Amino acid sequence: MLRSVATLLLAVQGYAVATLEGGERTFEMAPVTDGSCTYPANCPNKVLPRADKQTWMMNKSTIIMPCNNTGFTDPKTTLGWGIVDFDWSNAKGKGNASGWAKHSPMDDEEMLYQQVQMTAAATPGTTVWVYRCSVYAYPWYTSVRLLLDDPAYAPWFINFKEEGPWFSPKCDNNFNPPKCSNYYHMQEQTPGYPTGDGDCKAPGCDCGNAPCGFYLWNHSSTAIVNNQTFQQWFINDYMLNKVGMSPLVSGFFWDDFWPAPNEGFPDARSGKVAIDTGLDKDVAGWGQITTAYHNNMDALRAETLAAGKFAWQLMWTGGNVEGVGSTVPRPIVTQETCAVALRGLCNNATAPPQTRAMMYALTTSTDKHVGPAVLPELKQDLANFLLVRGPYAWLGHGWKGCSKDYPFPPEFNLDYGTPVDTVCKETAPNSGVFTREWSKARVTMDCSSYEPTITWKQ
Repeated sequence: MLRSVATLLLAVQGYAVATLEGGERTFEMAPVTDGSCTYPANCPNKVLPRADKQTWMMNKSTIIMPCNNTGFTDPKTTLGWGIVDFDWSNAKGKGNASGWAKHSPMDDEEMLYQQVQMTAAATPGTTVWVYRCSVYAYPWYTSVRLLLDDPAYAPWFINFKEEGPWFSPKCDNNFNPPKCSNYYHMQEQTPGYPTGDGDCKAPGCDCGNAPCGFYLWNHSSTAIVNNQTFQQWFINDYMLNKVGMSPLVSGFFWDDFWPAPNEGFPDARSGKVAIDTGLDKDVAGWGQITTAYHNNMDALRAETLAAGKFAWQLMWTGGNVEGVGSTVPRPIVTQETCAVALRGLCNNATAPPQTRAMMYALTTSTDKHVGPAVLPELKQDLANFLLVRGPYAWLGHGWKGCSKDYPFPPEFNLDYGTPVDTVCKETAPNSGVFTREWSKARVTMDCSSYEPTITWKQ
């Protein structure tokens, strides 16, 4: 009971509650907003997919985030899913496996688009979302490497502070002479030679003239390079480029966020970002970058929606009604929270599932070696999803790591019709039984037993 109450309190306070593999939980702070709807706030009824993207079909209302770090993801393993959202580590090439980490130069961006084409061709109607980091500049993306190799673009990157010591190395000493860069970079999740997070071939990892690593975009740069501002390049040449505007790509995963001054940087276990860059001593400058980041992301969101595309960060996965989608979401309704959660979401036409695009996470095995291959509460998750979903909703998996199995449940290929009831309802005050009529089925959840019933209509 204590865990249930804590979970509910965190949701009310604006935290997105997520479950990591093995049952470990992480809490991601939802944005504190002023009602202006500036990113990262996603205001109800304002940040939605384009109307022609709407569907009630169950198989099209599904989503996963797979990755295979030993080569391409076999399209047979993602058959059936409506949206397949690929991580940047896909086809990385760990160990002796082939992959972009072993290529010279690295070509993650191009291989990601090859994966898009393979996956879309395997399942008619499936669309793909692709990964783009909004904070760190990955030199294994060709579009980023070309900028790093051109000194004209120096203002668009953040440097190491002038005087050391530095926690992250400036140079890759596998080369003679060493490859070095004064642009800040750290070795988080970075391929290496002879081993790393992705294993390169001799003599070392080829990210162009610069060492491989997580570089850092300077979102506050006002420099115009080759007749473009950073924001223009970021939106048109990095996000909504040929790949982003492909009809096979319907959305994106915009990873990470610029933290507020003196807050922690994401994905920075291997680096001391603020200390190495000197931002810890320049709080005003740090704040300017954070504000510029929000402005750039706000412009990106507007252009993305206008193009008829969407992004993971624009979905509601629980918690704050204006919050960004959690990378590792947990089910919005659980056995512990069933009655309380459904009372808040039923009989409520202004609840987030009706006014936001919802991603509802399936319950998976707590065994990290099994993960999404086993769905111990499939019938409960499906019923709860059908009870609370609005016009824009997807049921599936957030980030579960690389090289996992994602079997497509046959129940997702059934046609439940369209909602007859606008929202679900409790059968009687405090009954703990919730129901919703669909044109082809009646969906019921009894929270006291946590047993659902889906009754087909003749």
